[in-house]
Amino acid sequence: MRNADTAGETKQGIALAEAAVAAKDPHVVFNSGGGAERESGVPHFDSKYLVEQHLATVGLNTTIIRPVFFAENLQWMAPSVEDGTLVMRMPIPDGIPLQMIAVRDIGIIAAAALLHPDSVPQTIEIAGDELTGSEIVSTFGAKAGLPARYEALPVSALDGQDDLPAMFRWFAETPGYQADLDQVRRIHPTAWTLRSWLDNNPPSSVN
Repeated sequence: MRNADTAGETKQGIALAEAAVAAKDPHVVFNSGGGAERESGVPHFDSKYLVEQHLATVGLNTTIIRPVFFAENLQWMAPSVEDGTLVMRMPIPDGIPLQMIAVRDIGIIAAAALLHPDSVPQTIEIAGDELTGSEIVSTFGAKAGLPARYEALPVSALDGQDDLPAMFRWFAETPGYQADLDQVRRIHPTAWTLRSWLDNNPPSSVN
């Protein structure tokens, strides 16, 4: 996420809001980001919140959906097999839970907001699972039939990048994501857990 075009994202979001106003769109659903409203200091969260703020000023009927960490990120962060053990390394201290959601579930909840507006709150943070680093790699291990181990990295392992260090520092030093999983399942009862996601999207390293 180095040199992420956060200004471009905000500009595009505001342009889409203005287009919705011009089209007299009766209902807009905007996919923002979990924690965007909580002064995270994470550039790609802040850029989304600027769009949220603009939407609040233009008189549109808007539903704000704030997804947490995408389960799909684990396709490139998947554990590796080392001496017969799955090892996962991420810059999050073990014991700190990370909320995650499958991209397909973001789409399903957004569609519910459009088709059945009363079923989704006007603003909602959404997640399908919440696991620590050890629990994440254990889930991979159970899928692969291998022992598993988690090793926390320092955030400094991401030095030289722009956006990721801020995000992982936010995970480690604040309450981070705050989705209510029970609330999400009342809207979408079959939202995937990490194991459900793995069953449908197994990374090559654990096939």
